[in-house]
Amino acid sequence: MNAAPTAASAEQSGTAGHRLPVIAVTMGDGAGIGPEVIVPALLHPDILRGCRPVVIGDAHRLRQAADILGTSCDIVAVDGPAQAEFTPRRINVVDLGLLPAELHWGALSAAAGDAAYHYIRVAARLALNGEVHAICTAPLNKEALHAAGHLYPGHTELLAHLTGVDEVSMMLSTPKVKVIHVTTHLGLIDAVNRIEPGLVERTVRRGHEAMVRAGVDAPAIGVCGINPHAGENGMFGYGEEESKIVPAVETVRNDGIDARGPIPADTAFFLAGRGDYDLIVAMYHDQGHGPVKVLGIETGVNLTVGLPVIRTSVDHGTAFDIAGTGRAEAGSMVEALRQAAEMSSASAAR
Repeated sequence: MNAAPTAASAEQSGTAGHRLPVIAVTMGDGAGIGPEVIVPALLHPDILRGCRPVVIGDAHRLRQAADILGTSCDIVAVDGPAQAEFTPRRINVVDLGLLPAELHWGALSAAAGDAAYHYIRVAARLALNGEVHAICTAPLNKEALHAAGHLYPGHTELLAHLTGVDEVSMMLSTPKVKVIHVTTHLGLIDAVNRIEPGLVERTVRRGHEAMVRAGVDAPAIGVCGINPHAGENGMFGYGEEESKIVPAVETVRNDGIDARGPIPADTAFFLAGRGDYDLIVAMYHDQGHGPVKVLGIETGVNLTVGLPVIRTSVDHGTAFDIAGTGRAEAGSMVEALRQAAEMSSASAAR
């Protein structure tokens, strides 16, 4: 029996002899705007110059999206990445065929939530088998995911489970600022309780590794405090900065990582926006998400670092209110694909 094909056998040569990474693009919730942003993104002239994308999803739904957009292209079902051909105006899709033929756009659907789960499951298997170098995800709907019986807070936790990883970090990236989170989908009180020096240290290290992978040899990393003014020497809070953050910063600095803090969050993001920091470490969800969404949600990208492969995603949701109208913008998906290629295992090995 022949060995299973790997991503290496599916790669095509790029400029200067570089082999281009194979990216699994999961379709997300088929009732949302995922199909409508995937089609134009994969047809974008820059994409095939940087990567080889293969959709994990539903060919029929992608064809419906192309019709809504008035876009002429060939959407071709393939068995796997090794069977894909990469030519202009062609979109390769591993067609799981899980969606009802007449799925309503913009409506909550357990069937769509179940399909979104299986798109991720197959992409994770391809990544673990070495058939793809990165995963790029269109948005899923958490309520639909839960309605289908898949009780995960989101993509990050689901991918960690499927790849057998105990701990990962969410990173958000825009042209102006990049931020990695110590905690994400927790209530604020639970998040503060969860923060401890070891978790802060591991998060800083994952962020440093991701920035180096992306080509920043010595990233400057700003570490936020928890309380207003980073506690202001004990005036606010109960010494959380001193007990939870300072030891982690000292440890990574002793290992040569340029981490600075704890810094008041409002100051940290201002300084990052003007270029003083390459990466900000946020302590909890809204501390990091708020500034990023102000500074660049249109081209924002969500990355999961700490998995066996890099995972990127658009930094927006399923947008049920405009799904099926052709009004969705594909810029964030184009950027997510670009960063998946840039930070993929294939790129890191070049």
